[in-house]
Amino acid sequence: MRIGLDVMGGDYAPESSIRGAIKAQKTLPASDRLVLFGEEEVILEQLNKEKADSKLFDIVHCPETIRMNEHALKAYSHKQKSSIGTGFRYLKAGKIDTFSGAGNSGAMVVGSMYTVNTIQGIIRPCTSVILPKENGGITILLDVGTNPDPKPDVMYQFGIIGSVYASHVHEIDMPRVGLLNIGEEEEKGNLLTQHVFQLMKDSKDFNFIGNVEGRDLMNDKADVIVTDGFTGNVVLKQIEAMYQFLMKRNYTDTYIDRLNYEIYGGTPILGINAPVVLGHGISTPLAVKNMLLLSKEVCRANLSDKIKKVLSKYQQDES
Repeated sequence: MRIGLDVMGGDYAPESSIRGAIKAQKTLPASDRLVLFGEEEVILEQLNKEKADSKLFDIVHCPETIRMNEHALKAYSHKQKSSIGTGFRYLKAGKIDTFSGAGNSGAMVVGSMYTVNTIQGIIRPCTSVILPKENGGITILLDVGTNPDPKPDVMYQFGIIGSVYASHVHEIDMPRVGLLNIGEEEEKGNLLTQHVFQLMKDSKDFNFIGNVEGRDLMNDKADVIVTDGFTGNVVLKQIEAMYQFLMKRNYTDTYIDRLNYEIYGGTPILGINAPVVLGHGISTPLAVKNMLLLSKEVCRANLSDKIKKVLSKYQQDES
């Protein structure tokens, strides 16, 4: 497997990205090859600094970089020689099997939608986050920022996408899908969640268990929780802030340790035709390593094909 990485993306790039790549390379089997996209001279200098053998990696020189604060669509359109733009062209051409980066998330989403494209029938791709359960399992929350103002049918598809992701990447049998709301009752919520509930309640495409509340994010009520990207991003940032709050006060245990984003690496962009994983902008080398390992798992699971299969059945039922 050829695993691509944008080494120029992220607040601490390229040092953090390359250190993470070195960590991942030591873990991956010899049959896997890491492909590093970025300024060749910078990459070679950093590899030499880390005393890593450059022959263990493939390096693709990219003279341009899309910065974190640049407008995503404009930058992607005008910087086709950037590490992100070049990475997506390689992915589309089949020169790499998966592509990851911790840089401009908007540009990564744009590249996903306009280069490898969304799966036919998917209205909007989405992103997710893994939340640790008290019992040792995980809950997948989606969307977490890609679609801040989705329509009800888009959120219904999140249920399909999240269920397939939970089943085939995280090996959760018959994942329970809940809708994040302000109460458990069917009539609770705003117009959006009320409409989504009506679409979901008789679904044959996933195992819908009804509304769940904020208190249920980390218990064992659901395996997949669907929400809009605005609410999901607020939840995500609050949990990240709480983790930092606890760390500053030296309060930790085995459960709190699992709130650390580094151990999850990133989130795949769900609903597109190829494996693409987004990392956190502040990704450490450990986070980059785990992002690369996650991208391999998403690729191995043939997630796009699984989503296509379920979506095809859903479309046939609709017609």
